[in-house]
Order: sequence, then structure tokens, then C-alpha cells
Amino acid sequence: MSSVGLEGPVLVCENLTRTFTQGSSEIQVLHEVDLNIERGERVAIVGASGAGKSTLLHLLGGLDRPTSGRIVVEGIDLATQTQKELAALRNRTMGFVYQFHHLLPEFSALENVAMPLLIAGLGSQEAMSKATRMLERVGLAHRLNHKPGELSGGERQRTAVARAMVHQPSCLLADEPTGNLDEANSEHVYQLMLELNADLATALVVVTHDHGLAGRMDRRLEMSGGQLRELT
Repeated sequence: MSSVGLEGPVLVCENLTRTFTQGSSEIQVLHEVDLNIERGERVAIVGASGAGKSTLLHLLGGLDRPTSGRIVVEGIDLATQTQKELAALRNRTMGFVYQFHHLLPEFSALENVAMPLLIAGLGSQEAMSKATRMLERVGLAHRLNHKPGELSGGERQRTAVARAMVHQPSCLLADEPTGNLDEANSEHVYQLMLELNADLATALVVVTHDHGLAGRMDRRLEMSGGQLRELT
């Protein structure tokens, strides 16, 4: 699903709170967080380890449920969705990139990238064609049939980015996407995400400790004390 031509914010969360129970005590990780992500916008979320950045990203992507508050993706309140509907909505509108690539080891780069399209019901030939084009865009035309174990760390992460973007999602959520890469590969992956963001109008939300990347985004938000605040 292409995000081009749709109106309104891609993602909205209101009064988002997430509390975890640990033994007899409750730990509030997020407290009444409000956030709007506009179409094509680039947003960095920074903050100390354990501040709740990954928790927020999991909630925004529908991978976890908030204790209270609401999350709306492309006009759909996630709380109204069954697990099956939520999975379909995620597959249609979201892309995910993590510090660890999470590629399926038994499949080639091409098969890994085609997977979201196949899950969405696209025919095998068209899915493979689109996956091939996306891998070409990320500079991996020569690695289509290589399995993750045969790729370098940078190549695996570029494959993960290709997989996340192949269906042209409305929003890409990235959690420390270059945490395991050296400086040169980190820059390559960052540049790739920024280019795809510009070309496909996909909103980009990146949790990062890299202040260099954060400085290249439209907005920088800091997570502290369970809340988000805008950095100037």
C-alpha cells in the first residue's frame, strides 16, 4: 500500500500510558504520551537506556497494547482491531527495522524481502519482481540468492530495510537500526532509509543513540520520565 495520496497524519497517539507489573509493584514506563506523525515526516526519538523508547515503538506498531490511551494508524484505532485485523493492518501500513535483522536464515535475501508481499496475498511472480527491484535499490542486486549467513552485517541490515520498505508502508519504525554496524555501514543504512523516506513519502520514526542521525531528522524528541519532549 502506497502512502502517497492519503490525507491526515499517518499515526496519532493520545494519552498513551504503559504500566508493567513486577512482583507486587507497578512500574509506569510511559505516562500520557501524545504524538502525531505526519506523512513523509522524519522523527528521531532519543533518550537514556531504559527510558521507554522501545516500549513506545512497540505500542505504535501494534506489537503491544497500552494500559490506557489510544493509537490511531491511518485513521484506524488499534484498540478496535482483532489480532487478525491488527496483523493485516501492520503488514499493510508499517515497516519495522531492528538492531538485529531478524531475517529468516533458511530463505534467500530475495525470499526474505518478498515475504511481506506474499503474506499480503500478492502472487509469487509479482512479489519476487518487486523484491528484486527493492534489493537492486539498496545495492544488493548481486546477492539476491544468498542466505543471511552468507551476507555481511551491513548487507543483512540493508536486506532488512528492503524487506521493511518493499510494500511502501505509510510508516517505518526503526529501533537502533545500526546498533551492530561499524561507522561506514551505519552511514550507508542511514542514507538508504532517508532516501527511501524521500522517494516513497514513508514517515520515518527512528529510536537512536546516534545524535548525528537524530540531527538529520525533521524533529528530535527525547524520552525522559515516561514522557516525550521536543528538542530544539
